[in-house]
Amino acid sequence: MRVKMYSDEDRQRQNGEAGDSDPWRPPFVRDFGRIIHSASFRRLQGKTQVFPGHESDFFRNRLTHSLEVSQIAEGIADRLNHLYDEALGDRKIDSRLCAAAGLVHDIGHPPFGHNGERALDGKMRMYGGFEGNAQTLRILSRLEKKAKYEKPVDGDVRAGMNLCFRTLAAVLKYDVEIETERPEATKPKKGYYASEAKIVADIKQKVLGGTQVPANTKFKTVECAIMDIADDIAYSVYDLEDSLKAGFLTPASILGTDDELLGRVAKDVTKQLKDEIGETISMQQVQATFVAIFSDIFATGETKTSDVEDERQQADIANFINAIRASRDLNMDAGKRMKLSSELVHEFINDVELTINEEFPALSTVKLVKSTRIKVEILKQYTYLSTIYSNRVKLGEYRGTQLVEDIFDALEKENGHLLMPDDVRKQVQDADKDKALKARHICDFVAGMTDRYAVEFWARLRSDAAESIFKPI
Repeated sequence: MRVKMYSDEDRQRQNGEAGDSDPWRPPFVRDFGRIIHSASFRRLQGKTQVFPGHESDFFRNRLTHSLEVSQIAEGIADRLNHLYDEALGDRKIDSRLCAAAGLVHDIGHPPFGHNGERALDGKMRMYGGFEGNAQTLRILSRLEKKAKYEKPVDGDVRAGMNLCFRTLAAVLKYDVEIETERPEATKPKKGYYASEAKIVADIKQKVLGGTQVPANTKFKTVECAIMDIADDIAYSVYDLEDSLKAGFLTPASILGTDDELLGRVAKDVTKQLKDEIGETISMQQVQATFVAIFSDIFATGETKTSDVEDERQQADIANFINAIRASRDLNMDAGKRMKLSSELVHEFINDVELTINEEFPALSTVKLVKSTRIKVEILKQYTYLSTIYSNRVKLGEYRGTQLVEDIFDALEKENGHLLMPDDVRKQVQDADKDKALKARHICDFVAGMTDRYAVEFWARLRSDAAESIFKPI
């Protein structure tokens, strides 16, 4: 008898809540709804993806990015179910569960993106640090105010959204407990906080039916792996589209990238993929990727061939002019940008492969074919280095770093809890003698802020033009 893809234990909830919902509303669909209606999910609309939301309504934010990842993840699952129909049989992948994972994969991001993450990690270095994936699990399993345990788990009665164990497993990208203290100037491991270690143990116990994680096997469910690929696809394609719209990049500037940047991209791609493909990516591979993507911008009109040097020169000039015009059109024409993005996403989804784990179907693996995996990573790293690392973007991020640090410092001081909303104030006050717990509560509050709310909160502390005292905190 073949092992099922989903068991009753997968559908159990953190606090043991009985699944007495309507028969047409299965547990994973309920989880999808809980996520959509949560405050943490709504707050993603106020968190920056690449370009700050106040610059334009066009650019993606963390919410729209998450919606795109959700749809791509669902599409990948639907295609794999179709492509591997005979091999999967009655063990089809739940595409709505994959979509739910896509919705929440970034829910732990603090204000001001990675700079906000680094600022909070610096403040929390001696108390378990701050890491976006760990914060995502903490929000889902602790911080959201949907449910509670009858008895505290690790001293905490909160059960967050009270999602199914398999749904929580779908966001557990790294099965590593983050160390409580670590040396200065070292980055935190990607994983989960010690405060959620018991919950993670329960997740693995339920998903694996009480057995241990097999040797030489990572605990990463098939839904989590699909979400991870969907995130890479959305990141690589749509951050590029936003950069083209913003004018930070053009096809012509990309094709004309200097060797220094090409070399940095090649080095970073090689580093990111060393465990997957084990080969060195060259500058020529990076350049060839963009030539293939933007090949249509080259002139397609017929030009006369002649041995006369002047005519050849005129033809070269005409081709150059046509290429520049086509490059400009791609930046300015939303339809052409959308067409390019759509073609890339479709190509990448069609290059996802599934390997079924017969003993533990939940740990079945998915991956992009090698050539496409390289292409996706090149797009990601190029956009990151050329746009997100640009001085114009970094200036805004620098301000965000200072704001986050300033807010944390103010709240950590004696009587700093008096500056906080009532519910958070009580938590911080109750934990006053436990420095680590107090710092974690403060960190949770600051990490949940949107970019705009963080600016407003800071203004109440420092600015002469602060918000009215009649506006709630």
